[in-house]
Amino acid sequence: MTREPNTRLADLFGLAGWSKGELARLVNRQAAVMGHPQLATDTSRVRRWIDMGESPRDPVPKVLAALFTERLGRVVTIEDLGFGRRGRAGRGQSADGLPWPPERTAAVLTEFTGMDLMLNRRGLVGAGAALAAGSALSSAMHDWLHSDPVLAADSPRSPRFDDPLRRDGLHAETAGLDRYEAAPVGSTEIDALERSVEVFRAWDAARGGGLQRKAVVGQLNEVGGMLSYHHPEHLQRRLWGVAANLAVLAGWMSHDVGLEPTAQKYFVIAAHAAREGGDRPRAGEALSRAARQMVHLGRPDDALDLMTLAKSGSGGETLPRTRAMLYTIEAWAQASMGRGQAMRRTLGEAEELFVSDKRDVPPPSWMQHFDEADLHGMQALAYRTLAEHDPAAAAIAQQHAREALALRKSGHQRSMIFDYISMASACFISNDPEQADTYARLALVSIGETSSHRTWDRLREMYRLTGKYAGYARIEDLRQEIKRALPKAPKAQPKKGGGSGGKGMAV
Repeated sequence: MTREPNTRLADLFGLAGWSKGELARLVNRQAAVMGHPQLATDTSRVRRWIDMGESPRDPVPKVLAALFTERLGRVVTIEDLGFGRRGRAGRGQSADGLPWPPERTAAVLTEFTGMDLMLNRRGLVGAGAALAAGSALSSAMHDWLHSDPVLAADSPRSPRFDDPLRRDGLHAETAGLDRYEAAPVGSTEIDALERSVEVFRAWDAARGGGLQRKAVVGQLNEVGGMLSYHHPEHLQRRLWGVAANLAVLAGWMSHDVGLEPTAQKYFVIAAHAAREGGDRPRAGEALSRAARQMVHLGRPDDALDLMTLAKSGSGGETLPRTRAMLYTIEAWAQASMGRGQAMRRTLGEAEELFVSDKRDVPPPSWMQHFDEADLHGMQALAYRTLAEHDPAAAAIAQQHAREALALRKSGHQRSMIFDYISMASACFISNDPEQADTYARLALVSIGETSSHRTWDRLREMYRLTGKYAGYARIEDLRQEIKRALPKAPKAQPKKGGGSGGKGMAV
């Protein structure tokens, strides 16, 4: 007991709109459903949790997480409630619990994915919490990411030496076992998991994140259970790699469908998983996804904070092509802030890094989709973004968009749509409505084949640029087609107890 209020629990309690007595009754009822009929919580105990910072014993934290997740329509974990695991605080953690100690990553991963799947099953839509600021994430994770990664937890454990699994080098964490029927795996199973990541990645590139997100989250949940065992080091590292790749995909797909706080959590989970597996470049790339998310949401300053960490934390073994990709994201953030000179300098560094890659070292699987087409696509996006501040940049955006479209391979439908939209938007800014109309219609032909909210967000931005040409019959017709292509905004539904929305795009 800290005798200090649990402000995180108090904030969520306020959003949920329950009375303390009502929450006590709900805890008892939910605990019985979860197999703990003996639990007897009352109003005074709830008051001590909130007002005095008392940490309830298991299984109450899990029960509360389930109740708040369902009530608020977004994933709420035990850490979100302000309840840490006893004896697991770890050195150097921030007030938000970042970074997690090594032995907690698999448990956080499994808990979060389990809650996410529960929301999917019940048809709830994430109301969204506020996104963490880029500076807050960077400050919390800087020292941790720059230190040498280790697979073993550095906190003391109490092993059971009579456990046959431990004698074989396989050990299951209790925290994992109560969430998933864990079992050790071998190289054949991990081979299959790695192939499944490639299938999911290809589907996402072609069709967007909406249709396969649940499958990716489910697969990640299973991998979290596998990680509750300590396998031989070479297998454990591969499992952490699978977890990092799936978490990045889950985050990217969540971002693609507008679940922004959920996406950010997955990117942070991915960075933890990558570092657990000793892959600092992968951890940096995961954080760069969080930075791209911030630029998309109009928070380029947060993106630059995250990119500083992503670049410095990736380590000296980062391949030139990976570093080039990181620089293109930084340039996009600079363009969003109207920093044209800095953007051009950063893109120049990206080009030099890209061409300097001798390809003598095969790129990791997660970088194989960043090719020359993607380099030009990101340059087109950066210059098109800068054109909002400096219209002269629109002509260069068109050049890069043409190059990207000429180089695009099949299976990258979503990226091609983005190229069309970048090209059309740059043409509108350059006062070339006829060519803009052509590329805008090419985007419209394909956009119905994807389930990407980000394409709709970019389409809305392009629609805004058509405003000054509304008097042209052809453009007026295009405007009507865009309106028909965009999904209708859902009617606002009253939320039980209210809610808080993060800063994001309306969908």
